[in-house]
Amino acid sequence: MTALTPAERQALATIRAELDRLDRYDDESIVHARWVRQRYDCGCYPSLAPARQAAVRTAWHEAGHAIAALAVGARFSSASIHHGHRSEGRVHGITGAGRDAFVVHAAGQLGEQLMGWTVLAGDADLRAWLATWRGDGGDARRFRQSITSRFGSNEVAAWRYSERLVAPLRQQIRQLARAMLVHPRHVPYNVVAALAVG
Repeated sequence: MTALTPAERQALATIRAELDRLDRYDDESIVHARWVRQRYDCGCYPSLAPARQAAVRTAWHEAGHAIAALAVGARFSSASIHHGHRSEGRVHGITGAGRDAFVVHAAGQLGEQLMGWTVLAGDADLRAWLATWRGDGGDARRFRQSITSRFGSNEVAAWRYSERLVAPLRQQIRQLARAMLVHPRHVPYNVVAALAVG
């Protein structure tokens, strides 16, 4: 991690202060109004409650991608749960994941699973779920493309490898998800890295 700029230091301090203040509250209770209104005002959700739940799910998803990217030595510019017309959130400009890129692609779904303290236990269940995994902003397609050099077409083996790497990082994923929920802007790479280690 490079030295934080003054703006990044300020963002980190603000996020940490908000997380400390809201420590006793669950994820849905801390979602910044901006993220809820984006999802509700576009007509994407029928009321504020499902819009709030969607923001939380998105935060865990994007946090999974970002923390996995850090774990495999990849870089990115920022992570966000900004709701756009084609995505619920994004980790922007991921580069340098190399042969472990598939881990980063799987980590969004793994982040969502870890939100509920669970992963698909049996290989038969996992195989059945993988057969239905399509779209997801391109994650499914990119996962399948990037496993071939190490796992051929064995999606289950690649997924289990990803699980073994990502599941122990649940606490960092949770920390970043909550940071994205309270912060009404993109979270820069250096701030993500600082949150992940501290």
